[in-house]
Amino acid sequence: MTRSSRQRSNREPQRQETEAEEEEIDLDNVDPDEVKRTADDELIHEPTGLILEEDQIDRGPEWRAFNHSERQEKSRVGAPTTKTMHDKGLTTTIDWQNKDAYGRSLSSEKRSQMHRLRKWQERIRTKDAGERNLQFALSEIDRMASAIGVPRSVREVASVIYRRALNEDLIRGRSIEGVSTAVLYAACRKEGIPRSLEEIAEVSRVERKEIGRTYRYISQELGLEMRPVDPKKYVPRFSSQLELSEEVQAKAKEIIDTTAEQGLLSGKSPTGFAAAAIYAASLLCNEKKTQREVADVAQVTEVTIRNRYQEQIEAMGIPT
Repeated sequence: MTRSSRQRSNREPQRQETEAEEEEIDLDNVDPDEVKRTADDELIHEPTGLILEEDQIDRGPEWRAFNHSERQEKSRVGAPTTKTMHDKGLTTTIDWQNKDAYGRSLSSEKRSQMHRLRKWQERIRTKDAGERNLQFALSEIDRMASAIGVPRSVREVASVIYRRALNEDLIRGRSIEGVSTAVLYAACRKEGIPRSLEEIAEVSRVERKEIGRTYRYISQELGLEMRPVDPKKYVPRFSSQLELSEEVQAKAKEIIDTTAEQGLLSGKSPTGFAAAAIYAASLLCNEKKTQREVADVAQVTEVTIRNRYQEQIEAMGIPT
């Protein structure tokens, strides 16, 4: 008993000193440079070690997981919402497999019942004409985006633009396919994805002229700020399809930069300008490609390549 009281007596002065130090700290006049936030999200006063803020709300799950598979198994939330679906992915769907929770096949009576439930669920997912319009348009955007190979971010942007156009009543009097193609082209330009109007028109069910007209109308009404397309973004893709080397790509970009500084790009098609630069670079690097080969890849005419090529060569001061 004597020993424990002596230990207690030794600790008493230390505790009194600590309490005295804490009382001396004026929290209103603490130097911000001396306050640090730890990895545990606590605010401490570094010189004294005093914890200034420690009551933090843990917003994470109540369960623990030590690897990705455990995290996936224990998670009770669904997929994130997305603008690419008319209901934003919030509704559920009935599985097409006619099996119960244990993997056993359903009886004929149950299969008939599940078929009716699937049919009615598909019907009630769209409550009015506006939602049916949106559902068809978003499916068209997804189909065309897959065909031309653009990332998911472009589909999200196109879906948002179409929803804005639908809310502004800009779809009236125009085909759903035409507006869907126009907003996909607008999304490609906003995201900086090099896809020409001709490439998008190939996977669409409407003509190029209607797509261009609808695109100009939508971009003007919604105030979409579109920057001019940089021809250099087409160079890697066109060169890859033509099986040209890195040297040709670098030379083509150099030609585009030099001629654009002299104002030759103004009013010209970026795809035709890039195709002419690639044709000129292939000649200069002894990897010759014909005008027909380049024109087929860039989806422009040989006359366009020939005219842009002459202008670029003259601007570069290269003798022909």
